[in-house]
Amino acid sequence: MNRVSDILKRKGTSVASIGEAATVLEAARAMNERRIGSLVVLRGETVIGIFSERDILTRVVAENRNPEATRVGEVMTAPVACCKLATTLEECKSVMTEQRVRHLPVVETGRLQGIVTSGDVLAFEAREQEHTIEFLYHYLYGTTP
Repeated sequence: MNRVSDILKRKGTSVASIGEAATVLEAARAMNERRIGSLVVLRGETVIGIFSERDILTRVVAENRNPEATRVGEVMTAPVACCKLATTLEECKSVMTEQRVRHLPVVETGRLQGIVTSGDVLAFEAREQEHTIEFLYHYLYGTTP
């Protein structure tokens, strides 16, 4: 059974993060520079929330807040759904669907280890299916890969 650790082996463990005292404008610029949809919010090394495009729309723009004066800690999503390295991809999909989230920080022994997105899960499963199809093709037609 495939696990979160399998995804992180392929994609790496780099995670874009920000402190709770940063402004929404700083966070938005960081997300734009990296071309990503969220930042994990840390207090020291502890995950305390996640800040996403959705938070900008619903808690900043829709409420007419000033992004230069609003702190990430005021508008982040918290508590945040997290997973562990041993979490199965089925469990991740279930949590993402039930919680209506696209990003799951990976936390092990209280420390951030990586992040898994819905896109990561789909891409991983697509690669696995391609390998299975290729294996079956070679099996059926007697060719070697």
